[in-house]
Amino acid sequence: MVSRKTAGTPHADTVIPRTRDVKSRRSAAHGWRMPALAGFCMIAGSALLGPGGAEARPASYEGSAPSCFLTGGGALEICREGSEAEGVLIAPAPCAFVRGVQILRLARSEAPGPLQAVFQGQTPVVARRDEPCPERRATDSRDGGALRTGRTFEALATTLPPSADRFWVDLPEERARTRGWSEPTPTAEGIGPRDPIAVTGRTWAGEAYSYVFLLGQERVGVTGGDEADTERRGRRRRRRAERDEQDAPATGPADVRRRVQIEARTLDFQTFEIRTRTADGYGLTWTPFESGAGRGRRGDPLIPAAVIDEAGKPVTSACTAPAFETHGLAGSISVVDRTYHYIYTDVLPEDCGLAPEKRRTGLFLRTARDLSGPKVWSTARKLAGPLPPGTLVRVARAKGMSRWAVSYTCQRPANAPGGPVADICLQYTADLSLDGIGALKLYADPVEAGRSSAYLGLRSGGDGSGRYDRSAHFWMTDAEGNLDTPAIYPNKAGFLTWLDRLAPTASGRDTSSLYGRPVYWATWTVRQIGAQ
Repeated sequence: MVSRKTAGTPHADTVIPRTRDVKSRRSAAHGWRMPALAGFCMIAGSALLGPGGAEARPASYEGSAPSCFLTGGGALEICREGSEAEGVLIAPAPCAFVRGVQILRLARSEAPGPLQAVFQGQTPVVARRDEPCPERRATDSRDGGALRTGRTFEALATTLPPSADRFWVDLPEERARTRGWSEPTPTAEGIGPRDPIAVTGRTWAGEAYSYVFLLGQERVGVTGGDEADTERRGRRRRRRAERDEQDAPATGPADVRRRVQIEARTLDFQTFEIRTRTADGYGLTWTPFESGAGRGRRGDPLIPAAVIDEAGKPVTSACTAPAFETHGLAGSISVVDRTYHYIYTDVLPEDCGLAPEKRRTGLFLRTARDLSGPKVWSTARKLAGPLPPGTLVRVARAKGMSRWAVSYTCQRPANAPGGPVADICLQYTADLSLDGIGALKLYADPVEAGRSSAYLGLRSGGDGSGRYDRSAHFWMTDAEGNLDTPAIYPNKAGFLTWLDRLAPTASGRDTSSLYGRPVYWATWTVRQIGAQ
């Protein structure tokens, strides 16, 4: 019998599970204890049903979350039963982390296989002999991590392949050591490859490159304005870089920043070229990144150029914030009808005056026809909002359908089996209309609570006491950024990855909420039940 999930009870982040459910949740939470990859651990609802919410029915088996709900205008049912596949993608070492894992099926198959993992990992550091993999924490806002990639074949899609650092910036203390300085110095503005999104170039026009868009952080006043302003700032930035040994470290209460989008391209996902400004500051060029060599003639760090939109303005987050609290621009890129759709969340401009943790977000769209041009994206168009603070949304064309699939961070309703815990929600639109994305009712009222009945009921992860964290989720896509699944799961509708910052680390220590935390994967199933 189909029953409606309600959301009237007060929101909570934790739940004390019933005794009979504790064992199954604990075993799921500890199921990650598998050997980490040696190469990695050496250092290194309803779519359009209206305000009532999604229809769902509870599952009948013990220890599982509710499994089925209607979406796609009532034409589809998403089900995740107890037999739905889940597992551990990677359990990193204490000196490593993995977040935002996109599994990309390459347009052409090359050894060792067609699947490419693209994600954000830790910045490389020089290992000491007596401590090859020290426990680490994210203590410096200038440490943006590194873009990491690794390739594998279909049979190992559920295990993160051996990967390598492809693009990063030296940590301040590392650069100071190599230059013989006793104090750390500021990193270059605009660098720090966070939240990568990979997508193919225009294969239909014979282009061989793939592109990766990433997020850096810039101090307030470094970016903004039109293209001419950006060029002038580029020249000033280079002059400042020549005097950077006289500057104070960019940390402390005055370290206020905003996010900025940067761009890289590659032919093989092993070597990358970074979009930078030319020496005169007026043009754009692609600069190869080489470890220890991605620098100018004076030894200055390589400085990526901000991605520019059709209005000549840099693509930046709407609001500034303290360095560790910046939000915006994270999302996904999907190619439909030879048009790139960059759909992302950003803080609503009217909320910039609020504390960062209280700023609501909106869902925005930019489009492009060519990722290599000087002005890449259209100006931003708002699709939906307001959404709860810190919401992460991914959007892609659904596998085998003319619909959009929309995944987003959420909380289960307070009365849901398994309790009001963090989950990942998923809805489909009725067609490929972009307005259909904005018409989705993603959250029940009150929206700020983040509750939704369209949750997947993920089981893996958690701290063993019923608390979960589902951060930086992504999924498997084809080369054009649209939903795909490994060959071993041909009948599944999608393959999801996420980080759990509450799950136990391999070392058993909780020094960091990021380093050493496991990343999980899961599939889901969609059943067509006919349009209503």
